[in-house]
Amino acid sequence: MRVTFLGTGTSQGVPVIACDCAVCRSLDYRDKRLRVSVWLEVQGKSFVIDTGPDFRQQMLRARVRKLDAVVFTHQHKDHVAGLDDVRAFNFRQRRDMPLYGRQEVLDQIEREFYYAFEEDRYPGVPHLQLLPITNQPFEVEGVLFTPIEVMHGRMPVYGFRVGDFTYITDTNYISEPELEKVKGSKVLVLDALQREPHISHFTLPQAVELINRLDVPVSYLTHLSHRMGLHEAVEAELPSHIRLAFDGLTLEV
Repeated sequence: MRVTFLGTGTSQGVPVIACDCAVCRSLDYRDKRLRVSVWLEVQGKSFVIDTGPDFRQQMLRARVRKLDAVVFTHQHKDHVAGLDDVRAFNFRQRRDMPLYGRQEVLDQIEREFYYAFEEDRYPGVPHLQLLPITNQPFEVEGVLFTPIEVMHGRMPVYGFRVGDFTYITDTNYISEPELEKVKGSKVLVLDALQREPHISHFTLPQAVELINRLDVPVSYLTHLSHRMGLHEAVEAELPSHIRLAFDGLTLEV
């Protein structure tokens, strides 16, 4: 499986509009973070997890030529707002785009992109197939996804395990039964917003502590804000088995 980080930033991205902090002024390409998303290429299939506001730019930058389905973690704007641009794949592939998510996520999509579901649709709108999932393993194009239910403040959010790869973003609490699903992964991607406490995201110390407890060989931190600090400086503090993800990073799992 090939994993490409399309975006590793928080809801505002990095740099943040009108911010003059050292991170937002950094010339290091690793400090330029689009909204969080990941592209999976597995068994000849192509999947994206979340379509944030930067989806179009991410597809162009990664040169994604085919997209078999989109899988959603949750319904916040920084994870769904770019969905309209899947219509490029509708035109190219001549089929509806399958969307997998909790029923609450699909309901939100149906409200926000109402024009795609009208009986008399305007030509050129996206063609979407809504496919509800629960906290049970499900197959997409023959590839098994295992949901991992985590809490994002008071909102349930899904992370996903595909083979030896586990991806969990937007969380500040994971129950012990759900953590069992992570064990045995070769690569874990985990939310770590900043150093200071936050009401709905893991901090850097919390993420490091959990990763060490899970004993995953290699882990990457994502959903990073400009408050985390410069990529180069933060990485220098981390143990060798934990890294900061950055936009454009690719992994073979």
